[in-house]
Amino acid sequence: MRVVIQKVKEASVTVEGEKISAIKNGLLILVGIENEDTQEDIDYLVKKSTQLRIFDDENGVMNRSVIDVDADIIVVSQFTLQANTKKGNRPSYIRAAKPDISIPLYEKFAAAMETALSKKVGTGKFGAMMDVALINDGPVTIIIDSKQKEF
Repeated sequence: MRVVIQKVKEASVTVEGEKISAIKNGLLILVGIENEDTQEDIDYLVKKSTQLRIFDDENGVMNRSVIDVDADIIVVSQFTLQANTKKGNRPSYIRAAKPDISIPLYEKFAAAMETALSKKVGTGKFGAMMDVALINDGPVTIIIDSKQKEF
């Protein structure tokens, strides 16, 4: 499982002209799921994502987590994060989990985020064409892969 975490001043997800999620200060987290992913991957990434100290403290130093500053999160499923670009110019998505595996894991990931934050998180709509808008704060963008922890 791989996530791209973006610290945002604001973010939203729109599907077919309807805004389904919107936040101000917080994190937009894009999630790519593989066939081999399990609850262990979810637990690792939720803990890492919610405890990352990327929000400023009173001295302007990135020393606080999304929990510390009571910020919001939007979680969006994005199979293209599992793209393999090793050969040729057309990405292969063979590692991306099919919906029967990825939908339950995505839903568990979002639920685990809600538990960690003790509040509702915004989501995208699985499988839909989504317009994801954001103002990246910093910019701060971090990639975490549950299978490549040294990454």
